[in-house]
Amino acid sequence: MSDRRRYLVLSFVALLALVPSNPARTSDAPRAVLPDSPAGRRAAAFFDAYRSGTEERLAAYFQGAMGPEALKERPAAERARRLAALRGETGDVEVRRADAPAPGQVVVVTEGKGDRLVKWTLAFGPPPETYLLGIALDEADADDLAGPPPPMTEAEALAAVEKASSEAAAADRFSGVVLVARGDKPLLHRAWGLASREHEVPNRPDTKFNLGSINKLFTKVAIGQLAEAGRLSLDDTIGKHLPDYPNAEAAQKVTIRQLLDMQSGIGDFFGPEYEATPKDRLRRNADFLPLFAGKPLLFPPGTDRRYSNGGYVVLGEIVAKASGRDYHDYLRENVYARSGMTDTDSFEADVPVPNLAEGYTRIRGFGERTEGPRRRNVYTRPARGSSAGGGYSTAPDLLRFATALLGDRLLKPPYTEWILARVEPAPGKPVGDRRRGGLGVAGGAPGINAAFEVDRETGLVLVVLANDDPPAAEALAKKARRLLGAIR
Repeated sequence: MSDRRRYLVLSFVALLALVPSNPARTSDAPRAVLPDSPAGRRAAAFFDAYRSGTEERLAAYFQGAMGPEALKERPAAERARRLAALRGETGDVEVRRADAPAPGQVVVVTEGKGDRLVKWTLAFGPPPETYLLGIALDEADADDLAGPPPPMTEAEALAAVEKASSEAAAADRFSGVVLVARGDKPLLHRAWGLASREHEVPNRPDTKFNLGSINKLFTKVAIGQLAEAGRLSLDDTIGKHLPDYPNAEAAQKVTIRQLLDMQSGIGDFFGPEYEATPKDRLRRNADFLPLFAGKPLLFPPGTDRRYSNGGYVVLGEIVAKASGRDYHDYLRENVYARSGMTDTDSFEADVPVPNLAEGYTRIRGFGERTEGPRRRNVYTRPARGSSAGGGYSTAPDLLRFATALLGDRLLKPPYTEWILARVEPAPGKPVGDRRRGGLGVAGGAPGINAAFEVDRETGLVLVVLANDDPPAAEALAKKARRLLGAIR
């Protein structure tokens, strides 16, 4: 299903992508001043380079600001390309708030194109080098402009997360499950709202929810497993595995790496064709191909970045071809079973499944949101999810997945780091600092919203699942992340 986030990683954390938002206009607010400290000066130099919009300035910044080992893992030019692409989305930015909540950390809120507020968390090593360790991005709002919450204990933060969840549910903004864990031990795990509004069946802590695009993460793990086994390479073209792919240019030029990085030029499968297709015909991953595969590429592969559900459908077909197994069977055997995820699968919409939450939406089709009553999302979701999204899972199963991934039970260490820190494996290349890294993924569509976050440095795992329209889960996850970040 459609995801409302995209992802960019510099060194230690999956950068939560920029979610389009409409905050109160702040363009008349004064520009904030960054701290006069080694870390603050490094941060100021970064934003000077970022505003330039040129890969050359950004590459020069990373070359001077990052340590030799980090640059071996990912060269300055590669980091610069990613940031230059992001600069095209944010436009020029002005710093509206700057804080230094901890040694070696600078948190900056900027305003950019369309009055979009973005929070940047820059982490630096100790003096005298004060090397840049990584940058994490998140959408920002008025709370971020007001500054970080005061330091609190773990118990206080968990109580605040639970209170925020109860308030959102009472205000009819949230129906679902929240789980906070440290390592594999749940600290908060509770359900709110109804799994079935018609029959007044409450959500349970182990209710199954549609994950939307979080399934893309499982597809990427499958690709990593097959790369480890030598059955494919990230440099392989589509045509090597799918010789009958209907777009000859895409078959010859698009690589698996470009599909993963949303740089393939392949478009989305959502659109008029999808809306006109009876959803009961979409039951196999291959059923989605006719909706997009024959269309011209949106841009030459590797020259731009555009979110593409279609690209991940193609990846699912490559998984099937390289493994000799149906995509869904492969995941069931090699991702879910190895993680202990007994309640996770791409269930068919017209087959009864116990303890599964129905999705409810105020969105008509994939268009305008109304203020009328919610309806079940049976006309907008396919009969079965794809390798791009639409499968189901529970909060406990996602915690099991995080535990298995972090414990190298799904992939060997080099490919685990590829997932958690985007450090691509290569012969003789060191694995790097395994204390850092993480995940920040989300999925959303009518009646579907989910957020899943893993912070390896703190050991915290956050899962928020909702059977309501976006941003029900994402908004609550953002608030929870802010509160959990105040734990001292």
